[in-house]
Amino acid sequence: MRVEIQPCRPHGTVMAPPSKSMAHRLLICAGLSAGESTVRRLAFSEDVKATIDCLRALGAEIVIDGDTAHVRGTDVTKAIGRVAGLPCRECGSTLRFFTPLCMLCGEERVLSGSRYLMTRPMSVYEDIAQKQGVSFMRSDESITVRGRLQSGVYEVRGDISSQFISGLLFALPLLDGDCEIHILPPVESKPYIDMTVQALADFGVTIENDGCIYKVRGGQRYKAADVTVEGDHSNAAFFEALNHAGGEVIVEGLREDSLQGDRIYKILFKKIKTGSGPIDISDCPDLGPVLFAVAALHDGAVFTGTHRLRIKESDRAAAMKEELMKLGITVEVGENDVIVRPGKLKKPTEILFGHGDHRIVMALSVLATKTGGIIDGAEAVNKSFPDFFEKLKGLQAEVK
Repeated sequence: MRVEIQPCRPHGTVMAPPSKSMAHRLLICAGLSAGESTVRRLAFSEDVKATIDCLRALGAEIVIDGDTAHVRGTDVTKAIGRVAGLPCRECGSTLRFFTPLCMLCGEERVLSGSRYLMTRPMSVYEDIAQKQGVSFMRSDESITVRGRLQSGVYEVRGDISSQFISGLLFALPLLDGDCEIHILPPVESKPYIDMTVQALADFGVTIENDGCIYKVRGGQRYKAADVTVEGDHSNAAFFEALNHAGGEVIVEGLREDSLQGDRIYKILFKKIKTGSGPIDISDCPDLGPVLFAVAALHDGAVFTGTHRLRIKESDRAAAMKEELMKLGITVEVGENDVIVRPGKLKKPTEILFGHGDHRIVMALSVLATKTGGIIDGAEAVNKSFPDFFEKLKGLQAEVK
């Protein structure tokens, strides 16, 4: 899909979409609970649908009513015979959250997904499986596991992805014995781990945290709950960024006390505007594309902690470098840093490309409200924010 955006000044009030990150976590907890849970204020992006599909594959019953899911959970520790494969689509969170859950019953479980998804790092789980005698086989389109996780101490690098730690936190409370997760510094994206711990607590599962050590009591059971998904700071950042492109937009529906690491976007936008830096994004890598866009709208900026941008839905640093060049902005990409050079934005003479990445498309859309332009591959927003362009139109942006 191609989207054409004319130079315009978006204005008005917009409600922040529900948090995709918290939706994953609450749905999984509900799917592991005895009895019926209710998860309210969901947005059914492709990623959230992937998590719902995987829960159903494991035996959870889910009824959708508007933006609410009624979930009757399943016991993933019991061997129930062959189940349908778990379709993770293109969602790294879903893949990494469900892999340890598939190692609880001892039976073979197959997690499938796009070829690109299957190239994303899974070494943490591969190493655990090898040490514990669990079969872990990868192909271009799936991961097959067979065997049971064991209680004990788990050592996990903290600089790969917090999703591995969250995945273990979902699974380990269901083992009979106690466990500890030792995170080897540096610990990046810790706010996402905190969000997982919060979701677990909402469903009656307790985790003790002592610095880089998470203590998990075994034999716990998830308890049904009625929960509501909070607003998403990650996606709200794109609407806030419109104000740096000449818009006048008010974003509502965000919790000021949220544990989401991306709530820092307002502070980082201000640092870019005032020329303060460098800006470390190791705890909020998903903000990378929109931060680069805001830097292009001002006088550039220096970003550090960017190495994990290579293993997202696209190589986000390289993708933004390529697209910003079409807009007259020079970007330098290093091993763990990105420099957006000062420059004058211009209307692109080439079609912009979304690189199959929802956050790249939304960042380019912000810039296009300033310069105008056509974005190819705009359907990528369906991954996390299906009604992004409708909301943009609601702000009087000229979108076709």
